[in-house]
Order: sequence, then structure tokens, then C-alpha cells
Amino acid sequence: MPHASSPHALPLDPWCLRETFFDPATHFLNETLFALGNGYIGLRATPEEGYSGPAGTSLDGTYLNGFYESEPIVYPEAAFGLAKTNQFMLNVPNAKGIEVWLGDERFDPLQGTLDRYERVLDFRSGVLRRSLEWTSASGKRLGLVTRRVVSLADKHLFALDVELTALNFSGSVRVVSTIDGAVRNQEAGDDPRIGSAVSGPALHLLAVEQGATMSSLAQRTHNSGFTLVSAIDTVAAVAGSASHHDLAASHSFTFELDVMLPQSLTKYGVYFSSRDYPEAELAGLAKDALAKARLDGFDALCARQAAYLADFWASSDVEIAGDDALQQGIRFNQFHLLQSVGRDGKTNIAAKGVTGEGYEGHYFWDTEIYIFPFFLYSKPEIAKQLLAYRYAGLEQARARARQMSHAKGALYPWRTIAGEECSAYFPAGTAQYHINADIAYSIKLYLDATGDLDYMAQAGAEIVLETARIWIGIGNYDRAGRFCINEVTGPDEYTALVNNNYYTNAMAQMHLRFAAEMVDKLRGARPHDFERIAQAIGLDDAEPAAWRRAAGRMALPYDAALGIHEQDDSFLGKKPWDFAATPKENYPLLLNYHPLVIYRHQVCKQADVVLALLLLSDQFTQDDKKRDFDYYEAVTTHDSSLSSCIFSIIASEVGYHDKAYDYFLETARLDLDDTHGNTHYGVHTAAMAGTWMGVAYGFAGMRVADGALRFAPTLPARWQHYQFQIHIHGARLAVRIDAAEARYTLVQGESLALSHCGERVSLTRAAPSVSVARPRQEQTA
Repeated sequence: MPHASSPHALPLDPWCLRETFFDPATHFLNETLFALGNGYIGLRATPEEGYSGPAGTSLDGTYLNGFYESEPIVYPEAAFGLAKTNQFMLNVPNAKGIEVWLGDERFDPLQGTLDRYERVLDFRSGVLRRSLEWTSASGKRLGLVTRRVVSLADKHLFALDVELTALNFSGSVRVVSTIDGAVRNQEAGDDPRIGSAVSGPALHLLAVEQGATMSSLAQRTHNSGFTLVSAIDTVAAVAGSASHHDLAASHSFTFELDVMLPQSLTKYGVYFSSRDYPEAELAGLAKDALAKARLDGFDALCARQAAYLADFWASSDVEIAGDDALQQGIRFNQFHLLQSVGRDGKTNIAAKGVTGEGYEGHYFWDTEIYIFPFFLYSKPEIAKQLLAYRYAGLEQARARARQMSHAKGALYPWRTIAGEECSAYFPAGTAQYHINADIAYSIKLYLDATGDLDYMAQAGAEIVLETARIWIGIGNYDRAGRFCINEVTGPDEYTALVNNNYYTNAMAQMHLRFAAEMVDKLRGARPHDFERIAQAIGLDDAEPAAWRRAAGRMALPYDAALGIHEQDDSFLGKKPWDFAATPKENYPLLLNYHPLVIYRHQVCKQADVVLALLLLSDQFTQDDKKRDFDYYEAVTTHDSSLSSCIFSIIASEVGYHDKAYDYFLETARLDLDDTHGNTHYGVHTAAMAGTWMGVAYGFAGMRVADGALRFAPTLPARWQHYQFQIHIHGARLAVRIDAAEARYTLVQGESLALSHCGERVSLTRAAPSVSVARPRQEQTA
């Protein structure tokens, strides 16, 4: 198992991440793993005192989801319609800094001697706690306990508490609380996953305000035009002094410590930007928020944090009995998903969450296909806010469609923050038109799970209809009468600009049919809403029929000789990649071969046809799925973190239980074991959500189609049981699978119908629980 041999393995604890010694070799990685966030603020787990290790082994990052700078994209050779402006998430002022001085000796874990050290990220309390004992060069021994929390209840607030204990001396200890505005983003290297180069500091100073315990910096971005106020308030039992210089401000407090008698200091920090509020109100909002936090106190903040998480885990926890590594992995992943997701309808969830600068803080299709299902079935109110984000970007999607020569409709960007296309490499960016179908799929999934026709009338239908128009604009009928979609890129980014990518066409077919069905549904059930929408978008009466016709004649490549669905018209005609001659160090291929070299070969970066087998499950027989899985597994590198979870789910469905378990393990511990070697740049949120999918969709065999819920569970041989809950049709269902039975319990709601391996199960408040026949038992693990 990867975690067992990993040189940076951390102890296995099902409810926390624990570091029991300080190791500079793993510090960069652990800055990501121990990061805290609340969907808006993200604090990497750099120590409060900073890090004095070698350059390039740390990134002291503080991020705000959706707060970005923009820069023109410079092309050596320009062309019409290329994305013009990049947006990138900013590293904002570091407000968590705490310096501890024993005379002229500054506390630094890399100087002096660490006699004891432990750091714990607790998934139930949401607090990062560090406890250590340190001996300075002069022999003074200091005990230090820090607690850090980023409020899940108040998106603007974080706090930290510092406790100091003189272990073998009495005397003065000076503590300096700082806010540092002289921060920069990480400069990109040769890895395109890190991002593009930043031309310089992105924030310029407008004002500094300082009081006895409070300091604030007001700054503005150069190009995007946003103003940010970052502020701190530091509470101590002793009087302090304040100072500021340029982009930094500080407050100094001197404690007279008696041996073994601890004293403490608490610091509160807030961030408010003009993306959320009028610029004139920012300073006042920051002061009010700090005053409230100070009045409430650190312990009350921690109590609210624990209560928020107790509610989250009560409905979202996935319990696995029999594999501690996987249990820790899935809870770690769920905790980071909650920390990363925007919940205000203005922000989404970035590929790296708010833990690092990988992919520049951009939002991708990862949200709709990988992350959305977890929140839909665990915290549906968050899922609805993710849909609200897409509706807020509909006007930009319409504008992008016009740039791409579509007279009607909306084309969503491949990667973005504020709604404009930011992908500078169009073969693997703009060409991925499937983003439109992915968004429509998430809306269909939401409707199937909730029956929320109000949402469809208010926002969902408009998105679905406008995006469906693009398929008619991009596609054409060939001489055989097939509806073809040419020059697109599917999920497999090692195969670009192809004709009739199977995933794209199959998802477009689903999208077109769903759009036509929505017209009929709204016309019948909500005629006034339908007329309003039709008038607003200029819907022609003939369009739904055109959508149905295109869907019915959609080109879906299939090779009868092999009995598989072809990834595209040309894939099977390409030269197979020579895996035997490719050294291990040449993976991922994208870092070692020119794109054209990869595009000319039959090789996949990630699940493509195999992903369609999951999302459109009812369209394939079990034999179809097995043959497709066998063929594409042999040519897939899994260089993308999005891949292994999908292969695990389909492997489980077709009976490849060993493979299903191995792929699931790779997904569940991808970041904890750093299997892709780049977690120090941020977590992989899609893979994290893929872990939940692996349990619910994979081992439990859960599917929802046309509102019908069904399960076909298996039990890995290593596990004693597993259990999880889902929200669906206004109810909450608890699912528990063990070697003897599958138990379905209606936790909340009036009634719920489902099927178990084809057998109908009905639950009511009078009979809320039922056990059914033992699930299919996996033979090995």
C-alpha cells in the first residue's frame, strides 16, 4: 500500500492528521496537507513564525477564493478568438505572523533544539494545534502551544491562540504580532499545472491604519481593480506597542514569564474585498468584525467551529471498518472539500481549493462532474450555490459564444475565476466543448435528486437551453446523415482536436434530449415561466425538434470488430504508445514530450470513454463496460488525478474487485501519499471528491436516473462494513453494508423508494429501516 512505504508517511488516525516530528524534507508538502480554509480564506500550514529553510521548500500562502488579479495573455502569434486575459488567485497579506523573542534569540524550529513536537489537524474541531518544547542556543527551554482556526461560520474571519511557558527560566519574552502585505505569487516553472508567470507584485498600497492592538492594510489590484482590506487585532494580558513600515505592521507585547506558569496571546484576522462589498464600507466592516470576534473570544469561535463540523459529519461522514488508511484518507478528503468550496453563489471550488497556487485558482469541469455529486448528496444547499455560480456567469458564457462565432447560445469557459475564458492553450482548453454538457449534467442530476422545478424555472432551464444551442452551432450532418461534432477535445487531454469524441457526443446527446424535455415540462407545468424564458432568450419553436433530431442521429463511434466504443474517429488508427520503452521518470508524459508527439499516439491521460460508462450508465450493457474498460485501461497512464476514481468505479461494476480496490486506494490517499508528486502546490479536490464517488457509486453501486434511486452493493474483503448517508427527494437515507446484509434507513423525511439489486424497497416513517439480502461479496481485496 502506498502509505506504508512512503518516506513522509504520517500516523494513521481516523479523525485527524498528526505530525509527531518536524522534518524539513516534508515541510513543503505538509504546508498543504495541514492547511486550513473555509471556502473563502485559505491558510497554508506554514508556522506562525515563518520558515527559515532553503529557498523553494516553502510557500507561505494566504488565499481568498475568487479574489484575483488579471493580466493580458501574450501570444507570440495571435489569432482571432483566443482568450485575451488571464485571472489568477492572489497570495494576499500574511496576517498570521507571530514572532517570539527570548532576549535577542528568536524562536525558530530550525535553530536551537526541538525537544518535543506534535502538530494535529483535527477534522472534528477544525483546529490546527501545534505543541512543542524548544531549547535555545543559550539553553533556555520554551514550551509553545499554538491553535489556529479559520471560521466556517464567518467566511471573513480566522484566529490563532499562542500559549507560552518558560520551562527552565523566569524572565522576559517578547511576542510580535505582524501583518505583512509584501507578498507575491509563486513564479511558474516548466510545469503547466503550476500556472503562468506573474509580472510583479499584484497589490499596491492605498492606506495603513493602526491602533493600539489593531492594524489594517488597504490595497488595490493593478488590473482587476479590486480593493482589499486585511486587518488584525491582537489581544494580550499585557500592554503592547505598535509600529508600521511600508507594507507591514506589527504589535509588540512583552511577557514576564515565571517558570511553568503559561501566558497566552490571541490574534484575530479578517479579509474584506470590493468583490463582495462597496469599497467605502470595507474598513468599517473589518473593524466591526474584529470587535465582534474579540468580544466573543477564541473559545467561543472554536465552539462554533466544532458545532458546524458536528452538523457536517452527522450527514456526510463515510465510515469504513477494516482499513485505517482509507478511513483517514476519505475523512481528510471530505474535510478539505468543505474547506475549499465556495458557498456564496459568487465563488466555486478551484482545482487546488484554497491550499495552493496550482492551476492559478481556476475553476474547471472538475466541479460539475467530480465534486458536485458529493455536495448534492451530502450538503445539497452547497450544491445549489455551485449551480448559482454558473448562472451568475451566463452572460459571460453568451459573450464567449459570440467570440467563437455562435450566433445563439452560451459557451462556458474551460478555466476561469470570474466567468471569462482564461485558457491560453486552446487545443486542451477552449476545444473542450464538453464543459457545456457537464454543466447541464449537473443540473439534470440536481433535478433528479431534488425535483426542484422552482430552480429550473428560475435559473436551471435557461442555462440548459442556452448551452444546448451550441451543439447545433458546432455540429453538422455528414453524408450518411449522422450528426457529427468535429474539432473538439474530450476529457483525455492526450488526444486533442478530434472528430466525434465519444464522450463529448454522448454527453451532447444527453444534453440535447434534456433541453427538449425541459421545454415540454415547463410548457406544461409552468407555462408563464416558460414564456418568460423563451422570450428572454428568443427561443424558436423549431429548436426543440432540431435538438431531438440531432440527438437521435448523433455519431457515436463504435468498432464492431473489437466490440468497443471508439474514443473518436481516429483514435484506433493511431500508433499505440510504447509503454515498455517509456521510463518511469518520463511520467507524466505532458512534462516530457511535445504535445504533438503525444497527440499522434494512441494513449490516454485519463478516463474518457470510461467516464461516459459511469455518467450515462444505463446506455451500456455490462459486456460493453467490460470490453471498454479492458481496452482503455491498457492505454491509460492516469497522469491526471481525475482518472483513478473513475476506473475504480467501473472496475467494481464489472467485477474486477482487486483493481477496483487498488484504484480506490490510489484515489483516497492521493494527496496524503503525494502519489502525483505535486501536492505541495495544493490538494487535488476532484480526486478528493472521487473518493466519495468510489464508495457510493463504486462499492455501493448507487445510481440515480430519472429520479429513481438504486443500489447494487459489494463489500471489499478487507472491510467489515461501510456506511454513508445521502440526501435525496427531501429525505436523508443511511446506507450500511456488511458481510451479512445491506441496511437502508430513512433518517429524515416521510418516505423513500429505492431498488436493491433490482428488488424494490420502500421506506416510510412507520417502517423506516429494512435489511435486504447479503450483497455480492468480493473475493479478494
